[in-house]
Amino acid sequence: MTAFWMTDDNKKDGMMTLENRLIPILREGIHIVKMVLFKILRDGLAGRYPQQERSFINQLTGAMINELFCTPNHEEPFLSFSVTNRPLIDEGMKIIAGDFPELRIPLTDALRVQFLCDSQEGLDNPVMLTQARDLGILIAEREIPLPDHFMALARSLGEGSHVTRQAHIGSA
Repeated sequence: MTAFWMTDDNKKDGMMTLENRLIPILREGIHIVKMVLFKILRDGLAGRYPQQERSFINQLTGAMINELFCTPNHEEPFLSFSVTNRPLIDEGMKIIAGDFPELRIPLTDALRVQFLCDSQEGLDNPVMLTQARDLGILIAEREIPLPDHFMALARSLGEGSHVTRQAHIGSA
């Protein structure tokens, strides 16, 4: 049975093993969850801030997701937006768990899977999980999902939100 991490041997050999194929696939699932969060959160923020332009709502939504997943965008104009609108971002982070409880399970799983993927690539960031727990988003008692369960959840969520769709490929 193959382990869920890369060893120095398979890194050196350049072997395309289950471990180094699995992480990019899991990251695709994380991105699906982020896209669904973006869609739902953007609509919620548009209702909360009807006086703001769509571009502002889009940037606020993106900044909140980047904050939640500890992936800040250091490029302009996003960096300036995040600095200028820090109070709104922080306020918005506090409402995710209460206003969107249906997202707590997929977010819990996506954050944990991202933590595991990052750890396998040498990037340990426990702040992401601690922050999500403190915001009431992370469901601490939920078990860490197996890769196939996480991908099934992400696909189902994406298709149900019309963010992705299943492609049917015919046989020859």
